[in-house]
Amino acid sequence: MPANLTPQYRKAEVAYRQAQSVEERVECLGELLKLIPKHKGTEKLQADLKTKLKETKAEAITENTAAKKGPSYRFPHQGAGKAVLIGGPNSGKSRIVKQLTNAEPEVAIFPFTTREPSPAMMPWEDVMVQLIDTPPMTAAHVETYMIDMVRSADLAILCFDGSSDDAPEDTHAVIEQLRSRKTVLGNYSGFDEDDFSIVHLKTLLVVTREDNPDCELRLEFLKELNPFQFAFKKVELDREESCEELRSEIFQALDVIRVYTRAPGKPAVYKDPFTIERGGTVEELALKVHRELAKNLKFAKVWANQSNNGQTVSRDHILYDRDLVELHV
Repeated sequence: MPANLTPQYRKAEVAYRQAQSVEERVECLGELLKLIPKHKGTEKLQADLKTKLKETKAEAITENTAAKKGPSYRFPHQGAGKAVLIGGPNSGKSRIVKQLTNAEPEVAIFPFTTREPSPAMMPWEDVMVQLIDTPPMTAAHVETYMIDMVRSADLAILCFDGSSDDAPEDTHAVIEQLRSRKTVLGNYSGFDEDDFSIVHLKTLLVVTREDNPDCELRLEFLKELNPFQFAFKKVELDREESCEELRSEIFQALDVIRVYTRAPGKPAVYKDPFTIERGGTVEELALKVHRELAKNLKFAKVWANQSNNGQTVSRDHILYDRDLVELHV
């Protein structure tokens, strides 16, 4: 029997994956249990949620009483979305961050240059996207904090050096390391409906040094090792137009839209947009602006594609990229 999970439940799932603390996860799990449809098709998922809530509450008690073991890194979501760069040794993660942002990570020819995660902001048109550079993963080792960091992202950028003979096997090792920890790189994000402990994460494979004559052969070898289902983009970071194409690809992979707001009677200014999921509504925009505004919202006026004629709409009206919205309470 299908679960038929509601959009509200799906949004609560996203909030749970993005939670930055064990206390936030407890709160989100309680919300998921409230929102999940109660029927035979969700009985197993309900049981999984209750078990996970019990385990997370116990984890919260342990975390508050025990000494910390090892480093912990938390990067709250900023900008249009959070993309975590992952890959094997010398896969080009730091070089991508260096070329796409104003950050200055250490880039070297020897492996394991990146020893801890670090955030940077990537500009694209009139928005910013958060990129998180991370230490490499290998078949033998993954930093303990990496799994939660990857799971809480909106997008995984899997890095592949098209000039390296080691790239196919190293990249395959990253995919399998995450899979063994119930984190599946794929073409969508969300929990597995058959097993709540498994998280799927939308992934973009970025193949650098596309001008290398054997780049395509190395990519084909990876496909033989692991017939992945996610999108890939080949780039040459020495060319600015290729960097700009990659910025666009990353933003599009986040699957969000830009929405501009203005106060009633004020002139339209198309800058500093809010970003919401594609298919999002006026109500979701209002929640982004302020929770009280969403609560008291009566209607909105929407101008599409910088048109001169505004349309009066309700809170469930679906918005599109670059809409201008007036929220009325």
